Amino acid sequence: MSYVIALDAGTTSVRAFVFDDKKGKFVHSVQQEVTQSFPNPGWVEQDANEIYYKAVYCLNDCVRFAGAERVAGVGITNQRETVVVWNARTGEPICPAIVWQCRRTSAFCASLDRETKDLIRSRTGLIPDAYFSASKIKWILDHVPEARTLLKEGNLRAGTVDSYLIYKLTEGKSFVTDYTNASRTMLFDIRRLAWDDGLLNRFGVPREILPEARPSDSLMGEAVIGGKRIPIAGVLGDQQAALFGQGCLNAGDGKITYGTGLFLLFNTGGNCVASEKGVLTTVGYTVGGRTAYALEGRAFNAGSAVQWLRDEVGLISSSAESERIAGSVPDNGGVYFVPAFTGLGAPYWNPDARGLLTGITRGTTRAHIVRAVLESIAYGARDLSESMEADSGICLREIKCDGGASANDFLMQFQADVLGVSINRPAERESTALGAALMCAVSRGLVGIGEVPRLRRSEKIFTCTEERKKFDELYAAYRLAVKRALTV
Repeated sequence: MSYVIALDAGTTSVRAFVFDDKKGKFVHSVQQEVTQSFPNPGWVEQDANEIYYKAVYCLNDCVRFAGAERVAGVGITNQRETVVVWNARTGEPICPAIVWQCRRTSAFCASLDRETKDLIRSRTGLIPDAYFSASKIKWILDHVPEARTLLKEGNLRAGTVDSYLIYKLTEGKSFVTDYTNASRTMLFDIRRLAWDDGLLNRFGVPREILPEARPSDSLMGEAVIGGKRIPIAGVLGDQQAALFGQGCLNAGDGKITYGTGLFLLFNTGGNCVASEKGVLTTVGYTVGGRTAYALEGRAFNAGSAVQWLRDEVGLISSSAESERIAGSVPDNGGVYFVPAFTGLGAPYWNPDARGLLTGITRGTTRAHIVRAVLESIAYGARDLSESMEADSGICLREIKCDGGASANDFLMQFQADVLGVSINRPAERESTALGAALMCAVSRGLVGIGEVPRLRRSEKIFTCTEERKKFDELYAAYRLAVKRALTV
């Protein structure tokens, strides 16, 4: 058997990849789009059955390509925090899945008493918010009549997308999740690696409706695909899968995913760091009985700022053009941009902040503004990295990058200079799927944990310059612009 399959159940699509561990690369892939619906302002839903059926389609395609007898296992990675609640007898969802982006429970989360908020922070490493799963499950229990009926019968099940897919793929035989997904629910004690009874009681979520939480490298069950039984081995939430796929296995290793926003995960090793700087603490992965923790921060706007330049302002015709235009001027001309379209995330956590373009003079050109927007993305990453270094006492050693904007050479070089560390761009950009594939390969004994960094191949490394003072001064000027944005 020479293949493993990575199933990536994301927010907008379901994809599957065939990974050849001998070649260290994907040799086949398939994708299916997934629909989102917005029934009320701030609400975001999906049909969990659609996710499942498209996952089955993708898995069948990959098994046909590889041959079932040559597939050692399936690794799963998924959108985190999204909640599915279903009937244990039929496997059918009782309502639409509530997606991580949904804000319907914001008022409830804001109303939590101080003791509960403190308990959430201390036990889960999270900030009390509608983003996470707990309040979504409570909302379904409170608003969907079938939920209470099934609960009385002992036939109610609730979980994140990985749990639902595993339940369905194993024909109801496995009701499990992994520690990384459990750590995003706001119900899981990340130090004890167990569901927390105190939080379950406060949210009114019965323990029996939740899956068994297991290490990331566990055998989760056997998927029935095309009449064949194939082990499911290796499950990770999407951001943690990218951390693992990027080979960030040592304390001080970090990865940045550049998407609509920017995610930075910072490996803190076995040290579960309680953040004082407004970032989150999460389970990075568990392999061979050892758990690695991570600090996680998100800047709300990254790729969305480049899209704004293209679609709303019309200063560029394509995202790729931003690299050439930004590099056409030697500096930003004193122009700074704060991408606070939807407030500012960590470490500021100010939803009322608004976007700001400052330092404009008569000599300001289109290129200066485009450059300022790209620079703002790099500054956002420094905000997060400085918070994480202060929290953990660990120096950032290197950043592995992925996501759309990682293709922008100007941004990657500027990011290296602003952070003062190398930026390592992989040859294989599908880091999330690669993480699921590698975790499965480790679980099935095809790859040793020490081989994981080797199987992540570099395409280009951007090294920082020696001009530390210059870039510190640029960052200080950006921080002044942020202060103005916070008072707009």
